[in-house]
Parts: sequence; structure tokens; C-alpha cells
Amino acid sequence: MTYRIAIALILSSLVTFSLQNLLSAESRTLPTEPIEIGTVPQFVFDGYIVDNYYALKYKQQSMERIFHAPKKHGMNPLISGEGGYVNVRRDSQTGRFQMWYQTHAPKLDEQGKFIGSNYAIAYAESKDGLTWNRPRLGLLNWNGTKDNNIVWKGITDKRASGPCLLDIPEGERKGYRYLMSYHTGGAGKGMNGIRVVGSHDGVHWDKSSDSLLAELHSDTLNSIVYDPISRQYVMYCRAKHIYRTFKGSILDTGASRRVARMTGPSIWEEWATEPQNILVPDELDNSNQFNFFYGMPVRYHAGIFWGALWPFKMNTDIVTELAFSRDGVQFERLASRPQLIALGKEDSWDDGMVFGNHWIEVGDEWWFYYAAFDGPHGDSSDRKPGIGLATTKKERLISLHGPRDGGVIITRKINWRGEKLILNANASQGEIKVRVSDAKRRVLDGFDYDDCVPCNSDNVRHEIHWKKQSIGSLKGQIIRLEFLLLNADLFTFRADE
Repeated sequence: MTYRIAIALILSSLVTFSLQNLLSAESRTLPTEPIEIGTVPQFVFDGYIVDNYYALKYKQQSMERIFHAPKKHGMNPLISGEGGYVNVRRDSQTGRFQMWYQTHAPKLDEQGKFIGSNYAIAYAESKDGLTWNRPRLGLLNWNGTKDNNIVWKGITDKRASGPCLLDIPEGERKGYRYLMSYHTGGAGKGMNGIRVVGSHDGVHWDKSSDSLLAELHSDTLNSIVYDPISRQYVMYCRAKHIYRTFKGSILDTGASRRVARMTGPSIWEEWATEPQNILVPDELDNSNQFNFFYGMPVRYHAGIFWGALWPFKMNTDIVTELAFSRDGVQFERLASRPQLIALGKEDSWDDGMVFGNHWIEVGDEWWFYYAAFDGPHGDSSDRKPGIGLATTKKERLISLHGPRDGGVIITRKINWRGEKLILNANASQGEIKVRVSDAKRRVLDGFDYDDCVPCNSDNVRHEIHWKKQSIGSLKGQIIRLEFLLLNADLFTFRADE
């Protein structure tokens, strides 16, 4: 093989590799049709599965995206006087709720002056998710005693902050049931940064498993998710490797409170990549003086990266908004910027800062646990922390709403493989009908709107029926679903066996 031929082959391979990556990235925002949906819920609000939508009286009415904020629980705060970034899991076998949260204690100099904080990770558990027990575990010294619920202080017992429980493939867990990333400092060069540690019970964490992921001083909750499409890990953090790395004015240091993204092939080895900023406050943020982002926990669910974004008004309020993305890079936010977890009323326990996180599924609901403070970010001496809960029906954060005289949602081409069509919808004040058409939108016999039994209830799993046909008879066919909404909200649809 000649030198020129070898170079040509290498260049050809690189071009092919780049095109494959490009096509893979594009397919996540503009899907290849017909789409294989399996039995995964299909969210209709972001346009990925939807080809078109419109109101029937299009001059006077419109289809609208409606945000449905979770409602704060009446028992809040569930934990008073303690709490930071919070993670909750529920044991699928026992139903037990487990919580890990950041706690801190003030560091004082010899004169009793506040000079900073010590950070550790504490543990609580609950039978119902509402009444929490903070067990006295006797594992680690904290504030001069082991009579506490502290479960982790870092690889050198100096600092553990920003706990993030990880959901990753079973084959990559090294036998650990629980995996947690956290940030540490004071451990020495080559040790500080974002690390991962494993546990078999969520209480006793194995130091021998503790691994450095990124030597990065990203002092927030550094959320790590596994992307099953690209088969890599993605972390959302702060790009503090180049911003705020040295002293000086903001002219030189730059603003570090942005949302950055970095990737890696494994959680058990140091990543070679560096974080790149992907979210910077825009004109709407600036108009309300929310010029910074404190962080963004992210969860991957049903093909969407769901971000709980923390807009920050220097140096006072922090709120939680919703952001979402199909590729984990380009995140969208609703134009009205509704808050996922809003600040409480003045003089309430959560009127200063709210740090929302991912949901857990409890029956037909999504439960969002959040940490909050009764004072602003800049007033660290007097503010008090707490942990609360907000709930909503499952998968019901954003809907497409049909107006009173009707609106239509038409999907892209789908390779149908289900026996049933299930809707997550609220049609209690109106109705929803569904018809099935082919790739060119020719209605299939027996599947028109008049053939459909109307949906007129509020249900997270409403099965659609036709009078004389079953959608199971269409298995293997390329179809479109067309939804007629009259004063109704559609959240998701899915195929079911």
C-alpha cells in the first residue's frame, strides 16, 4: 500500500466517522422516519414526534404549550433546620424512601468569626416519603461527635459536597447498588475535584472504590447521566478550569456560574475532556437580573434530557426552572420561563432559595424533593435550610392544549408495533378523539374520528378504542396518529402490548 493511498483511506475513514456522528446527532432532533417508538412514552410538547399541530379556528384560537407546575406539599418543610442539595431514591422491593443531602457546619477562627463551612453528606429514610427519620449512625465524627447521620466526608474526610446519586447500566456498577458522585477539596493536588464512590447499602460507602473523575473545582451539584444513544457519560457542571481560577476583577476572572457539559467513557477513570459552556443567561434572564446559573441537575427519561435549571440573581434569589433537550447539548426553555419550584411567600421557610432536583415516581405521581433556604444567597449567617416536596401526576410537566373549538396534533410516520394506544391526557372539560392515517395522511378504514370512542376523562393511562377496529391489527404498518383535542390537554401517548 502506497503512502498516498494510506493517507486517502485514513481521510476517508475520518470523513465517514464524522458524517456518522453528525447524522447520529441530527437524528436526535430531527428523527429518521418511520420512527421506532417501542413502548416508550412519547412526549408531544417539543415537536420531536409531532409533525404538525394547529387550531381549527386558526384565526381566533391556537394550540398552546401549557406548563403544569408541581404543587408544594402541605406538610412542608419535611425536614427543618438542615439540608442542602438533595437526592431521593425509593427501594422498588420494600418501598422504603432513602435520602442523601448535603449538610454543612460553620468554620470559625479563634475569635469566633465565620471563615467558611465544612461540608458532608447526610442520610435519612422514610416509610411514606413524608415523615423522615435521621438515624444516629455513629459512623463519622461531625461537630465533635459521632452521634449523627453523616455517611460520607470524602476520600480524605476533608469535604464532601454536591452529592449526586447515579443511574447507570448494571454491568458498569462494579457490583455496587448505589453510586454517588460528589465534590471534594482540601485533599491535595491530584485528589481534589469531582469523584465517584460506591456502596452496597447507601449508608456505608467504600473508600477503596473512590475514583477521581475530573480535577475540577465545580462547587455545585455536578449531575452525571448516562446517555444510552451515544453510550457515554455526560456531566453538567461549571467550567471553573478557565473561569474564576485566579483572583482579580470579573474583567479577568470571567463569570463561572454557567452550565457547562463534559463527557467521558467511564465513571471509574479520569475523563480526558474539558467542560464546555452550553447555557448562558439570555435577554429574558437579564431583564429580571438573573444573570447567573447556579447549576442544573439533569435526568434522562424517555429520550429527553430533563434539566432542573437554577437561575441565580446575584447575590440573592435562586429559583428552579425547567429546561429540556433531545441531544443533551441544545436545551430549550419555555418562553414564559415558568418556575418548576418557585420561591415561597415572604417570610416562609423557602422564600430565599430553592434547589429543585429530579423526580421519583410514586404510583401515578412524580415527587420532586427540593432543598430551600429562608434567606438569600449572600446572607449565610442567619438563613436556615430545609427540605420540601412538590408533586404532580407522572409525565405531566408540559402539555399541548387544544382550544374549545378544537385543535389537531399529527405525528410523524411511526412503525406501529403495539396492541393498544395509551394516552396520558386530561379531557375532563372536553374530549379527545384519535384517527389513524397512512404515511400520506389517508385515513384508514374504521379509524376515523367518528369511529373513535371519545376520551373525556382525566387519566394518565387512557386506552383508546375504535368501534369496530383494533389498533393491534395495524402491527408492522407505517402510520400516523392524528389527535383531535377540544378543550383538552395531551401530555404523552405510547404503544402498549
